[in-house]
Amino acid sequence: MALRLFDSFTRQKVEFVPVVPGKVGMYVCGPTPYAAAHIGHAYSAICFDLIRRSLTWLGFEVTYVRNITDVDDKIIKRANEEKQNPMELAARYADEYNRDMSAFGVLTPTVEPKVSTHIVEIVDFTKRLIEAGKAYESGGDVYYRVDAFAPYGKLSGQSLDDLRAGARVDVNEQKESPADFALWKTAKPGEPSWPSPWGNGRPGWHIECSAMSHKHLGVTFDIHGGGKDLVFPHHENEIAQSQGALGEGTFAHYWVHNGFLNFDGEKMSKSLGNVFSCGELANSVGTEAVRFYFLSHHYRSPIEFEVAVEEANGIATARFPGVEAADRRLAYFYNTLARLDAFLAQGGDGGEGDAVPEAGALVAAVRIALEDDFNAPVVIAALGEAAKVANRLVEDGKGIDKGVRRRSIAAFAKNMRSVGTAIGVLASEPVAFLRSRRDRVATRLKLDVAAVEKLVADRYAARAAKDYAAADVIRGQLTAMNIEVLDTQTGSDWRIVEGE
Repeated sequence: MALRLFDSFTRQKVEFVPVVPGKVGMYVCGPTPYAAAHIGHAYSAICFDLIRRSLTWLGFEVTYVRNITDVDDKIIKRANEEKQNPMELAARYADEYNRDMSAFGVLTPTVEPKVSTHIVEIVDFTKRLIEAGKAYESGGDVYYRVDAFAPYGKLSGQSLDDLRAGARVDVNEQKESPADFALWKTAKPGEPSWPSPWGNGRPGWHIECSAMSHKHLGVTFDIHGGGKDLVFPHHENEIAQSQGALGEGTFAHYWVHNGFLNFDGEKMSKSLGNVFSCGELANSVGTEAVRFYFLSHHYRSPIEFEVAVEEANGIATARFPGVEAADRRLAYFYNTLARLDAFLAQGGDGGEGDAVPEAGALVAAVRIALEDDFNAPVVIAALGEAAKVANRLVEDGKGIDKGVRRRSIAAFAKNMRSVGTAIGVLASEPVAFLRSRRDRVATRLKLDVAAVEKLVADRYAARAAKDYAAADVIRGQLTAMNIEVLDTQTGSDWRIVEGE
C-alpha cells in the first residue's frame, strides 16, 4: 500500500510521492516565543513529531525544519512590558519551549532557523519579489501586491473580493490594496531593526518562512505543516510569496494541518485565557501520558479537552480525566512490557523458528495504519490487540511449544517497542516508568507512600516469618487503601488499583 495523506490544498487524501525518492523535506511553523508554552503548542508539536517519526519508521530519510519566530510584534510588546531586550526575551522563551517539547518526546528538528539569523535571506527574497512585480516599497515599508498573484486564496478558499470588503485586513493608506500585506516594516524607536535597501527595519510575519524554507529545503519540498489557525493568512501568504518569487508549481507539494484543541467548545489560546501550561499537565499526569492522550486522537481531529475542577479546603485543583484515562492505558502497555521482559529474563533459548502470527501481524497492521494518513489511534488499537495476546502467552503456556512461546514473547517485546518508536511512546524502562507513575498517582490521590511502603515491608517480614495470619491482616489493610501487593521471587512490590 502506498502512503496517503490528507492534503489541505486539494482538500482530499492523496498518494504521497516525494520530490526525491526515499527522502522527505518537511517544514513546520514553530513558535513565536513571547510567553511560556501551553498544551495547544504541545498538541501541534506532537502531531508533526508523529508524522516525522512515522515517515522515518516507514523508511524515509526526513529533513525536518521547524522555525522560531523570534522577531514579532507580540515579542516586542511583551519585552516592553517586562523592560527586557526583545531578542533576549525571545531566546529565553524559545529555550523553555524546546525543553517542554523534549519532555513530551518531540525530537529536535534537523534544522531550527530563527528570523534574527536569516535577515539577509529575507531581504534577498523581498528584493526578488519587488523585481518580479509582486511587491512594492511605500514609505520605507514593503508590501506584497496580492492582486498580482492570481491563485491567491486557493489554500484557504478566501476570495480577493471578500478580503477587500472584509474587516480582517488592515486599512492602511500606504497600501495599494487593503489585502496587501507587509514584507518589511520600517524601524520604530525601541524596536530591533536591521539595514535594508528600504532603510532600517524588520521583517513582516509571513516572509520569514518563505525565505527560510527556501534556504534549508530548496525551491520545492515535500510537506509544509502547521495548525489549522495558520491556513489564513499565514500559509496563504507564504504560497503567494514563494510562488510569486520562484514560479507557480514550486514551494510545498503537500499541506498538512493539525486540528484545534478546544476547551468548552472554544479554541484554546492565550487570547481567550483558557490555556493550561505544559507544566500543569506534566506535574499532574506525566508528559508521556499527555502525548499518548493526543495520539489517541487523529492528528486532524479537533480535541475537546476535558477539565474537572475539584475543591478541597478552599483550594481548587484542576484534573484532566481524559488524560488520566490515557495514562492508565499507557500503564497497561508498560505493564505488558514489564511482564514480557521478566519472562525473558528467566533465561532459556527459544531457538530459531516461528512465533505466533499475531506478533508479526502487529507490525503489518501498524504499517497499514501509518500509511493511511498517519492514523495513530489505529496504531494504539493494534498495540492493544497485541498486548492481549502477549499477556495470555505469559500467563499460560499450556498447549504451546516452549520454543514457540518464548520466541513469540520475544517478538512481541521487540515489535511493541518498534511500534512505540513510530509514534514516540514506550521508550522508557518499564519498571522505572511504572514506579515513577505510581508515585505521581499517589501524590495526586494524596496517598501516604511511606506508610504504604512500611505496610508492604511488614507484610513481607510476616510472610518470611511464616506468620501468614498477620500477613493476611496487613494485606487486608492495603486492599482497603486500593493497594495491590505484587509478590516476586526477590520481594514484594505494590501498585495502586485505579478506577476507570
